Amino acid sequence: MKLSIVATLYKSETYILNFYQRASDVAKKLVGEDYEVVLVNDGSPDNSLEIAVELAEKDNHLVVVDLSRNFGHHKAMMTGLENASGERVFLIDSDLEEEPEWLLSFVKQMEDESCDVVYGIQEKRKGGFFEKYSGRFFYVAFRFFTGLPQPDNIVTARVMSKRYVEALLLHQEREINIGGLWIITGFKQGQQVIKKHSTSPTTYTFAGKLSHLVNAVTSFSSKPLVMTFYFGLMVSLSAILYISYLVFSYLFVATPPGGYTSIIASIWLFSGLIIFFIGVLGIYIAKVFSEVKQRPYTIVQRIYRDSHKDSSK
Repeated sequence: MKLSIVATLYKSETYILNFYQRASDVAKKLVGEDYEVVLVNDGSPDNSLEIAVELAEKDNHLVVVDLSRNFGHHKAMMTGLENASGERVFLIDSDLEEEPEWLLSFVKQMEDESCDVVYGIQEKRKGGFFEKYSGRFFYVAFRFFTGLPQPDNIVTARVMSKRYVEALLLHQEREINIGGLWIITGFKQGQQVIKKHSTSPTTYTFAGKLSHLVNAVTSFSSKPLVMTFYFGLMVSLSAILYISYLVFSYLFVATPPGGYTSIIASIWLFSGLIIFFIGVLGIYIAKVFSEVKQRPYTIVQRIYRDSHKDSSK
């Protein structure tokens, strides 16, 4: 198999047919009939699965992987890559905000630069004020806390070699942040500036983006723990200096310490800091708890292809 096109489905019923036709057309231009389109149904609540299965019954190039429930976009993408068999794999979102036709220019750049990955980055981030600036904050914070050189406005669409995909799938953590995994997997990677379309409003709320940032940072860096240690050390040294000042004032200046308000404010401040630092530790402990159980990060209910054999993991 020369080419696999992988996409996930979630509330995608209005896009599937158009995406399937465009993806199939561009695949035929590139490799003839030697391709497959792998669609992963991530517990979509609409008719996405029914439409995809109906298409698979008519076209043996189409493979539909049906997950037992919604596991999340990143985990569904990894499951799609597990079920891809092509020498090259084109990963893309199915909502047509990313164009299947990018495959041609991505592959050309991959060949010209002899690299294992070519991915898209947005020239200008789509969306309104919140989406643009919250996205910028995410990338700045992610780079600061992890040290990983993730570029701004990266998109899902990317062409990858088989050896890169195999290396990517070696990562077995349960709390997946695929953007970080793309980077730490290594290999020579190229980027191409693209224009992402806006076919639907973003489903990420501020709370969702904040949760995504916390998960991304704690998945790839222990820097928050180190910063907690140094901040605690700084507070302790400050307290020692202040206590020394109070003792000196009491013994030599005869000025008794006072200030009920400042004492209460200090108690509130440091109580809050203690709870915050315990929370940081709790996040890391929760991740360890999740990893040691070694639960599968997705469960495949059924795979529709050719003879429609069932498969699960």
